[in-house]
Formats: sequence, C-alpha cells, structure tokens
Amino acid sequence: MTELELAGQVVELVRRAGGPDAQAEAVVTRADLALTRFANSFIHQNVAESGVGVRLRVHVDGRTAAGSGSEVSLEGLRALVERTLAAARLCPPDPAWPGLTPPTPTAASGPVDEATAYADPDARAERVRAFVEAAGGLEAAGYCRTTHRSSGFANSAGQSAYGHAVEAAMDGIARAGGADGVARLCADRLADIDGAALGARAAAKARAAVAPVELPPGRYEVVFEPAAVADLLQNLSWYGFNGKRHAERQSFADPGTAQFDPAVTVVDDPLAAVDLPFDVEGTPRRRLALVEAGTTAAVVHDRRTAADAGTQSTGHGITGGASFGPIPRNLRLLGSDGTGGDTDGIPGDPAAGAVADRDTAALVAQVARGLLVSDLWYTRVLDPKSLVVTGLTRNGVWLIEDGEVTSPVRDFRFTESYPRALGPGRVLGLGRRPVRQPDRLDGVWWEAPPLRLAEWNFTGGASG
Repeated sequence: MTELELAGQVVELVRRAGGPDAQAEAVVTRADLALTRFANSFIHQNVAESGVGVRLRVHVDGRTAAGSGSEVSLEGLRALVERTLAAARLCPPDPAWPGLTPPTPTAASGPVDEATAYADPDARAERVRAFVEAAGGLEAAGYCRTTHRSSGFANSAGQSAYGHAVEAAMDGIARAGGADGVARLCADRLADIDGAALGARAAAKARAAVAPVELPPGRYEVVFEPAAVADLLQNLSWYGFNGKRHAERQSFADPGTAQFDPAVTVVDDPLAAVDLPFDVEGTPRRRLALVEAGTTAAVVHDRRTAADAGTQSTGHGITGGASFGPIPRNLRLLGSDGTGGDTDGIPGDPAAGAVADRDTAALVAQVARGLLVSDLWYTRVLDPKSLVVTGLTRNGVWLIEDGEVTSPVRDFRFTESYPRALGPGRVLGLGRRPVRQPDRLDGVWWEAPPLRLAEWNFTGGASG
C-alpha cells in the first residue's frame, strides 16, 4: 500500500473502533536516510536506514492523545489505534482542541532527483575523497548525507495529501596547527555538492587561522559568514517567530513594528527546496514573509495557536508542537538584491584564505576596524523575550583593519540580543548571494548571505 493508502486505512480503523464521532489524523512517512562520516581524513562510518513511521492523533469525547509506530501490517495498525484511543480516554479534557484541517488543495512536490534519493555509498565517498584531497594534506573531518522521504496524510474531516522530499548536505572541517576551517552546503541534488570546492575553502580558512592573537573583549563591528548567520536565523525561528511563545509573551516579535533594519527581509520558504508541501496536521505549507524590509510581518501558527489568536494556521504544525509551539524551519535572509539561493556550490574563489568569496570580500572591504567571524556555536538563550543569547565563535575569527584581514584572532565568548544586533541602523551590509546551510536535522535549513553588523558584544575569551 502507498503511504496515502496506509494513512487512510488508519483513519478508517479509528472510525470503526472509536465510533463515528472520533476525530483522527494520520501521517505515514517512508524515509531513506544515508550518512557517510569521515575523520582523520578517512571514512570511518557509512550508515543507511530505511523505514516507515506512522503518527496518529485522535480526539475522542473531548480528549486528545497521540501515538506512533513503525509496524504497518493490519495487526500493527490496529494495535496503534487501540492504544492511542485508550490513552485518549485517560487524558484530561482538551477544551482548546482546534479541530481537524478541512479539505484543502495542496501543492504538488517538485520532481525528485533520483540520483540523490537513491545515492549509493560510492557517490557520497566521491565527495569525501574530493574534500580530503582538496584539503592538501590537512586533517579533515565531517560528513556527507542524502535523504529521501515520502509522506501521506489523511484525516476524518476528508483532508488528504501526499508529498516527497530529497536533500543532500555536506559539512566538513580542515585542521592546520590546531586551527579549524569550515565549509558547509545543503542542496536539492547531490550533484550540486562540490566536495573539492568545500575542501579547498575549509583548508584555506584553516591555514589562515593559524597562530591567532588575543584581543580584548568589547563591542566590535563584524562581518558574519553564512554559517554564522544561520545561527541567528535558527534562534529567531525557535524563540521569536513561534506563535505559541508570542501568545505567552515570551517572544520579541511585534507584528507591524519596524524591529529590524530596512535591509532585513526574512521569509520562511519551505517550497524553495524539494520538501513536503504540508505540515503534520495536513495544512498546506507556503512561502510566508516574517520580516519585510525591517518590519516584523508575522509569526507562524499551527491549528492550536491559530485558534487561540483568532487566525488561520500557517502550515507550521510539528510533532511535539503542543509543548514547544510551531517553528519555521526553512528561513531565508534575502540577499541585497532581494533574491535568495545558491545551491550550486561555493561562490567566488574558494582558496582565497580567510575571505573565501567575493560577497564576503566586498563587505570586509568596507570595514575600518572589526572582525570577520566564520561560525557561532554552543548558543544558549538567556532571555527569550529580548532574545539575548550567549555562545562562542569557532572555525576562525580574523581582525579587519582598513578593509583588509590582518591577523587571526582567538575565539570569543559573546552575549548579544539578536533582534537588537539586527535592529534599525545596525545592518551595514548584506551579500548578494545567500547560501543554504544544513541543520542537524534533514529537511531543516537556513539560507543567508554574509552580513555586516555595526557591532557585536564580545564578553570574553572562549576560556571564560
């Protein structure tokens, strides 16, 4: 049976076991996930898994429960239905139940690149070999992954939908004398992942980061590369544009207010890549502007938060959303020309040292004194309302003087309000070409150009 047929069968089993008034929604997903890891410049792990998952949510007698399983035989589906209905009867009443998604047209998924969907280990190993060889003898580590998902949705209100998604990603570092350089890329096709370009970029940055100097903490003008900007987008997504946090007044977002610099336009664009065209509740997904020319335009909703806010779901329902809330997972910070998207490789010259592309070089050239930052990590939210975040730099920081990179710098700890740093008058420049960055989870990505900010608050060295 297809995923859509299986989902419809689960809904019918709920109707038979729970009665005609039982409400149900079911999602059946087949996933093929493959990962090739390398360390010390050798592949040390190649794993692949293929499986089917079923997620069921029921609403019976005013009570709601969810269950999941991986057994798609008739007996397995019956067991899932029985235990989910039993759980619902033990749950407290759910007066805020928003009901099921009504029948709604859903966009078709884009064509799947079969070479990515069914990539063999040799195809990923070719990228790893190219990365390692381009690193020129430096120690290299990272991964190359491919994923393929197909999903069917059905509910007892009559909504049904089908979609599929593919993704390829590579993330690697090269190490020289204790200094690391990084290169990452996420794409719809494995063919668009150029391991040699990524390896050369990582190696050039690693060599340029050897023997860093110590600088005092303080507020510095910065140029962030796309990997660093991805962390900004991720935290804005989780804690800012989340409709549940907004309703609880735990978000900075104030729709209709100019909270960002006019250069900032952020959209959630799930259909920009080959991805599922509907969320876990069966609501169609679409492009949604969250910030338009500096003005906060929207927060995202699932059915529950939309009902509370008196609006419609934006198609951002996720598993576990009742606890954490809806999250936009495909954010794009548009480039300075108003467009987005470079999945064809690393733009510019990948072997130019600390400054590895023309977009970044153009921003660096405008800085009298500041820092070039490759990457942020270990970021933790201190104050969700103002989105004050603390974290560390990694994979390369350099001092900029009179428009030139002059020396590598030791890593910093920082504490900064992300919305404040992106606020009116604080964004001094954007690159033209956003580059898609992979997340730890497949299907989640962050796309951004390099970014020049008036200041960033570095509070100490990485050691304290």
